[in-house]
Amino acid sequence: MEIFWAYRISGDVCFLDADESGHCVRVLRHRAGDEIDVIDGEGTLLHCRLTDDNPRGAQAQILSAVPEWNAHPYNLSLACCPTKNNERFEWFVEKASEVGVDTIFPLIGEHSERKVYKTERAKRIALSATKQSLKARIPSIPEPRSVKDFLKESRDGLKLIACCFEGENPRITINEALAQYQGSEITILIGPEGDFSEEEVALAVKEGYLPISLGASRLRTETAAVAAVMAVYLRAM
Repeated sequence: MEIFWAYRISGDVCFLDADESGHCVRVLRHRAGDEIDVIDGEGTLLHCRLTDDNPRGAQAQILSAVPEWNAHPYNLSLACCPTKNNERFEWFVEKASEVGVDTIFPLIGEHSERKVYKTERAKRIALSATKQSLKARIPSIPEPRSVKDFLKESRDGLKLIACCFEGENPRITINEALAQYQGSEITILIGPEGDFSEEEVALAVKEGYLPISLGASRLRTETAAVAAVMAVYLRAM
């Protein structure tokens, strides 16, 4: 199944950007009159008829719409510290987008080796992975913020922070935490290569986060992040 993304929708007309138009017209050789499937990036699949096959700016008329196409029954915010090796974090973005995540928050922690992170490439990777995995909702990736600033933001639902040490509040496994929760709003924090600091974990607990373990194995940051996404996904199946 070929899927394209509309960067703009006006009435019953979809507009594809230069990359999507080039792939649609030049690579796959679609022409005006062909029927194509387009996602709006917010959860809806649109069945359309191509009306303008300009390879730099194609347009299509919407024929029908399927809201919440292949949607998952939860809203997952995964906040993760970008790794020193940028490719490892991008691998996480790709796999998390394939499995099912709604927002990926890049965080800068006290122990982060990477203090600056640009989101443009990660957004392109998330788009590609969304289309490849047959989803209609593209994960949003806001600009980076510090762990402490993120923790000050009000959030509903189940809030978890994965860490490698036992603080004043004993850790439980992620499966135990998910099993005890009946709602759909979930936020999970994954730390940098050097883990969260004790102060960051203490602040998280103060803000209502539960410290969790992802098992006995010592996982890389990107592996831990994907494991957390998979735990939520499998729990919902």
